[in-house]
Amino acid sequence: MIEIRTHSALHVLKGATRKVLGAKWTASTYVNGPHGRLTVQFERKPTEEEINRIFVEAQNKINEGVPFITEKLSREEAEKKYGDEIYDLFPVPQEVKELYIVIIPGWNINACNKQHVNNTKEIGEIKLDHWRYRNAKKLLELSFNVI
Repeated sequence: MIEIRTHSALHVLKGATRKVLGAKWTASTYVNGPHGRLTVQFERKPTEEEINRIFVEAQNKINEGVPFITEKLSREEAEKKYGDEIYDLFPVPQEVKELYIVIIPGWNINACNKQHVNNTKEIGEIKLDHWRYRNAKKLLELSFNVI
């Protein structure tokens, strides 16, 4: 169950990162128990204040208890309805013809075939572990723990 909460937190954190920084593309994700890491493409090193705002926004969204909605659509239908919003920098293989679209209304949308909590409140608390910006690759890594 903890990995489901941690994975679900990635979606909330991505929405907060997009809201605060405008970062659209996820480069990679990692989950191991209560520990997670979101890596997004970003053009500059963010400030400490921006990083703190991301985690405040994420926790606020978690506290709201917003539902996770999953739609199962044909790839063609999903792309027509949502465009490239559903994708990350790591591609969904072309042979995948049906997609699970995970939606936190007004916050985040992603093609994802993993299991998620029913609503954001079930995630609990999200705490920044550490972050780093890799200038050469233009990547921001946000490591966190779910409590």
